[in-house]
Amino acid sequence: MRKIIYPLMFITMISCSDNITDMNEDIINPQSTKPQYLFTNAEKALVDQMVNPGIYNNVFRLFAQQWSETQWIFESQYNTTFGKISDVHFSILNRDVIANLKQSRNLLDLETAVTPTEIATLKNKKAIIDILIAYSFSQMVDTYGDIPYSEAQDITNFPLPKYDDAQTIYRDLILKLTNASNVLKDGGTSFGDADLVYQGNVLKWRKFANSLKLRMSLNMADINAVDAKRWTTEAIAGGVISGNDENFNLNYLSLQPNANPLYGLANSSYKDYFIPSNTLVDKMNDLADPRRSKFYTTAPDGTYKGGIYGETNLFSSFSHVTPTISEPTFPGTLFDYSETEFLLAEAAARTFITDSPETHYVKAISASMANWGITDATVISAYLAQPKVAYATATGTWEQKIGEQAWIALYNRGFEGWTSYRRLDFPALKPPAKTYLNINTVPKRYMYPGIEETLNTKNNTAASVAIGGNSMATKVFWDKK
Repeated sequence: MRKIIYPLMFITMISCSDNITDMNEDIINPQSTKPQYLFTNAEKALVDQMVNPGIYNNVFRLFAQQWSETQWIFESQYNTTFGKISDVHFSILNRDVIANLKQSRNLLDLETAVTPTEIATLKNKKAIIDILIAYSFSQMVDTYGDIPYSEAQDITNFPLPKYDDAQTIYRDLILKLTNASNVLKDGGTSFGDADLVYQGNVLKWRKFANSLKLRMSLNMADINAVDAKRWTTEAIAGGVISGNDENFNLNYLSLQPNANPLYGLANSSYKDYFIPSNTLVDKMNDLADPRRSKFYTTAPDGTYKGGIYGETNLFSSFSHVTPTISEPTFPGTLFDYSETEFLLAEAAARTFITDSPETHYVKAISASMANWGITDATVISAYLAQPKVAYATATGTWEQKIGEQAWIALYNRGFEGWTSYRRLDFPALKPPAKTYLNINTVPKRYMYPGIEETLNTKNNTAASVAIGGNSMATKVFWDKK
């Protein structure tokens, strides 16, 4: 088990000195740091924010209707302003993730590499930072639409940054992922133990970069199929995640503050606020899905029973989130093999590649089963053979077949579940009967943070007009169906 540390707190102190000017030195707060420390902190802050379901952190599991709420139902009814959820998300990704990554890269730019190994290692580190920056910005685009990008993180020159066109940002990020992948193709070393996800494994980072490029390419498929197809084939040729041992997992530790945020929630005063949603539980019950026992406990009546989405529910009457995912060491996942295979199935269905959609569909479901500890081939085969599951006989278009099974497999990965739903329009999620501001659709984006409306008013207003209105019903640029 590797230690997760907060290296920014490391300082060197000299206990005594004859120089009176030492009295002016701040020995508590560091004046300098090292790039790997900033990278480590940014990596953990990113995963923490993406997996943290706590009050006021993110509501992706609720938007994807993986979870319901019990007594506190504001977020299920799409009121994200009460806890400033949008502000928190925007702030953490900009301040704790992207800013630290960019500063880490700036420090690497000051380093001098001499030997071929040193030169290659330095290039690898920069490429990996670029990949995480690309992930973070792509996540923000998929959450908000147009965002500050070209002028972001430069408070000296651009204290009030403009908002860039989301599609333009996407294209630039895909280019950065392509360049980073090309740098990493020769292997070598990078951050080592300072990398909490891949422990410096350069080739696994390359697969993550190409898998992210694959996801972003397919997000673009409905607005520019030509470029989306080209980027898809490039990503696959570069190598994508091909096994659960290559999943983007941050393995947490057993004690706070380095335990999984789900563990923190399960041991807080908010532990009774969330239960599985009837939307997902009912679907899995209909399919007799063997993953239910991995996802949920049974209700008092012995069945799997989800709370009514968007309504008040009595915690004790329903299934609960299984203790497995609230274990302190349960990994935080940003990408896995199952998602890659579902994306490949989609690419095949769109005829971007010549493979059979069914082949990747079966691999995707099987990978999800294995990742959740279901390894009995008989059990998996029986599930896949059901007429409601089998690709040849399942109801609906390829979007429905892939979309519904991907949604199940993306359980506990709320953001990806919500994004998959927005791209494919399946499953056919419905808003609750009562919603905040009478929003009559499942949210398509977060509203812009209130602090941006207050402090960066001119640029924020222009962005709101450009995207078609600062509403949760406004679709992000690639969501055109």
